[in-house]
Amino acid sequence: MPYLNQFSSSNDPLDMTTSSEFLSLCESANDLGISHADDIRYVSRNVVVRHQRFHLLEWGDPSLPTLLFLHGGNQSAHSWDLVSLHLADRFHIIAPDQRGHGDSEWARDADYSSHAMAADAHAILSQFNIDQPIVIGHSMGGMNTLRLALEQPNLLDRLVLVDVGPELSDAGAKTIRNFVIDNREFDDLEDFIQNVQKYDPYRSREHIERTVKYNLLQRADGKYISKRDHGPRLATTQTQREQSDRFSLSDASSISQPTLVIRGADSNLFSPEAAQRFAEALPQGQLETVPDSGHNVHGQNTSGFLAALIPFLTS
Repeated sequence: MPYLNQFSSSNDPLDMTTSSEFLSLCESANDLGISHADDIRYVSRNVVVRHQRFHLLEWGDPSLPTLLFLHGGNQSAHSWDLVSLHLADRFHIIAPDQRGHGDSEWARDADYSSHAMAADAHAILSQFNIDQPIVIGHSMGGMNTLRLALEQPNLLDRLVLVDVGPELSDAGAKTIRNFVIDNREFDDLEDFIQNVQKYDPYRSREHIERTVKYNLLQRADGKYISKRDHGPRLATTQTQREQSDRFSLSDASSISQPTLVIRGADSNLFSPEAAQRFAEALPQGQLETVPDSGHNVHGQNTSGFLAALIPFLTS
């Protein structure tokens, strides 16, 4: 299956700053008024942990404090590109494609529970000898961040949970699932771009066109399909996550680290009331609401997301 984007296909890191993709990213950042340093480190690389190959993006000087970014379902590490570009002169950033997503391997055992994904994140941090990182997770990645904090209570310095919590709207979750199911394959890229525009009106067509390559690949028959695990595993994945990924407000009391909950003001998944209850249940919780954004907060209003995030990172 031909890929639409560049990434390291070996054990050697690939310098992404020399690629046309990086130039396109910088153009998007400039259009959105997101500042960035001229000289940064940005590489694509692979690591093998827990008998599985993971592709990840690494930004910044490894001697700086580490941020681990965990993307949402049906997305990839590249969903954090604009955020990482802005922060790369101040932090060391690791953004993996989680199992079954992006350019990482699909799970041989079809285990996509938060337990498995949290264990992956822990193993990746261990591979880099990282201790006390700040972990930032969106949606599915936020659930995995919660699981990591509960199962490794002394590992993390602090947490950021983006539009996710114990109490989520069934209707909002159904909307997301239907979008994923309805967008499994397309005859051409234009169809996919138009569908994304309808689902996500916050992002410009130009931004969608730039990022579409990271979420699709082309089959031998010419059709484009989403770059994630497909087939019977989907039902298994859904059942696993429903059965094993349950969190309650009572779980929040076990998370001792400072935790920032970020909600999109127009989110149909995470209500203002649910977000407030969650933040208040966390021993060191605080809540920030980002205007002009729905569920994909950091992609829909990157500047607003950074304005909420940076004070927490530097406090």
